[in-house]
Order: sequence, then C-alpha cells, then structure tokens
Amino acid sequence: MASPHDHAPTGSGLDPAQMIAEARRAFFVMFGFLCLVWVTQLVNWLLDGQVAMMHGIRPHDPDTLGYLLTAPFLHVNWQHLEGNSGPLFVFGFLAAYRGVRKFLGLTALLVVTSGMTVWLFQDGDTVTVGASGLVYGYIGYVVLRGLFDRNLIDSLIGLVMGASFAYVLIAAVPGTPGVSWLGHFGGLAGGLAGAWIFRDRRPRQPAALSAGSTGSTGSDGAPALPPQSRPAKPARAGKQGGPAPAGPVSPRADLLKELDDLGL
Repeated sequence: MASPHDHAPTGSGLDPAQMIAEARRAFFVMFGFLCLVWVTQLVNWLLDGQVAMMHGIRPHDPDTLGYLLTAPFLHVNWQHLEGNSGPLFVFGFLAAYRGVRKFLGLTALLVVTSGMTVWLFQDGDTVTVGASGLVYGYIGYVVLRGLFDRNLIDSLIGLVMGASFAYVLIAAVPGTPGVSWLGHFGGLAGGLAGAWIFRDRRPRQPAALSAGSTGSTGSDGAPALPPQSRPAKPARAGKQGGPAPAGPVSPRADLLKELDDLGL
C-alpha cells in the first residue's frame, strides 16, 4: 500500500503539500505588500501628499527614472488606494500562489513595462503614481498563465476572473479623465508577456501509478508492475544448446519451458 505521505505529482509539478506552502507564502507576501503601501500612504497623508508629488513618474524627465520603483507604492489619496487594494490583493495572490520567486520576477517586469510606458508616452507636466499598473499586469498574467502552462485549473481561474473583472479594462483605454491609461495599458501588456516569459518549462510528467490499482504486490510489499511493463528476461538457449528463436515471448513461455524440462 502507498504511504499516506506519498502524493501523486500535479500538473504544476508540485504536490498538494507544496502547493499549500506556496499559497501560504503568497498570502503573506501580498499582505505584507499591502501593509507597506498603506503605511506609505499614511506618511504621504501626514506630509500633505508631498511624498507622491516628489517621488512619482514625470514623463521624459531622466531624473525621475528611478521613481519607477517608488511610484507603485504611492497613491494620490485614500480613495485611490482603496480602489486599488482589493484587486491588488486578489490578483496578486493568484499570480503568486504558483511560486513566489516567479511572482517577484513578474512584478519587476510589470514595474518596468508600466512605468516606462508612462515615462515615454505620457504628455504634459504630470506626475503618475499608484499600483494600478501592477493590478492590470497581474490580471493579464492570471488570464493567460493557464493556457501557456497547459494547466486546466489555472485556465478556469483565468477565465472566471477575466470575465468577472472585464469592466476594469475600461480604464485601460484613452478618455478616462484623471487616470493614466498608459500605465494600465503598459502593465496589462507586461502581464500578457509575463505569462509567456514565466511559463512552466518543465517536461510534463506521466500520471503516477497508484498502489493496489493494478493487482497484486511483490513479496516486499511493493506494487507489482503489469506484465507488459516488466523488464524482459534474456532469451534462454534451446535443448540442443542452440540459441532460442527470436521474436516476442509469451508471458507463459518461461513457465512452460520449466515444466518441459521437468518432463511434465
């Protein structure tokens, strides 16, 4: 019998215990990220919004390129932060629960694609801050990840979440006042690209045999392999010392040969 601690491999290459551990890490990563964003907004509010004004992205200004790293943590006001917090946690968790290290790489990609799109193409003397670019990037990643990984569960999650939050894509098109649609578009494009870049490249594993499902067990308690999967025994010499005839051997050939040698 199989041990209760033995787990068949899943489509992602992780057993259930590993998946639970990764989901737990993803939860705490996103919870910590939200705490950091809210604490930053508290400091920004105490300083009358000067932190966001000083450390946001200004288009075409080389001095603000470093602020691509700080802009996702800053928000204009509490309403701006509240609007981002829910989708950020939900989609961030869904993007991270398959692996936190891969998620951190994805986040770095989204910071660059979202921020650089604003820096290169935004017009006017504006300052852009907010985690919206990350939110749109996580949405794009979650929607496409299952297709590239050929994972049914992730594909269903992407389909459901994409249909449920399709309305937010309105803010990723031009015309919404006071909203940097370029940052949203850059994040979404980065998320779609990230689904391909960070796809699961491990070879697909064949389904594991479950103990006791194919019949008897060996003398040591290990599950016996079916006859067609057992290693072939070397051909024996005939009665006259000549080589045994080539060709497929019947599963009962060895038994019949031994009975014949005994004269039975």
